[in-house]
Amino acid sequence: MASEILQIKRQVKYDMYQTSEATRVRVTSEDKKAQTMKALRSLTIAIAIPLSLTLFIIFKFGSPKRHRTIMAKPIWFPPLWLINLASIGSSFSMSLAAWFVWVNRGFHMNSDALPLYISQISLSIVWHPLQLINDSVWFGFLVCLLHFGTIFACYLSFRKFNHFATDLVKPCLVWSAFLTIITCKLLII
Repeated sequence: MASEILQIKRQVKYDMYQTSEATRVRVTSEDKKAQTMKALRSLTIAIAIPLSLTLFIIFKFGSPKRHRTIMAKPIWFPPLWLINLASIGSSFSMSLAAWFVWVNRGFHMNSDALPLYISQISLSIVWHPLQLINDSVWFGFLVCLLHFGTIFACYLSFRKFNHFATDLVKPCLVWSAFLTIITCKLLII
């Protein structure tokens, strides 16, 4: 009799373990689905805000007359459509890199990553109207130089949290260096 009771208790414990294991698996798959939706929503927001700001600046200020009237352009001086397209690509790439850092809790653990990213967005948005519309070459050069320094600081800061994010920042560094050279050349022209 005692052995039967002991065997029944073992069976009940086994059944309870199986039930709780099945419940755990079901809850985990629902949690993963919710986490995936939350990640997609945050990715959309992280990319949409800087990208829409860049597009707004491009469409708001249009194509400046000064860029078209420079006759003695060097061969490596890019057309306006390439500048705009590369600015959009750079904004997308930096936004995606920042999202990878955010997912790895980089903005929470590193106090300088978020301010650097926000200043990078601000400087990239300000350069277009300053340089191409208002014809402020000296101030545009200063903003471009600060923008390059900020992207480099973001690169160093993002490197601590996600190596793929730093790979996304590298083309932005190259583009910003190229813009800095172009802006310096405009000082001479």
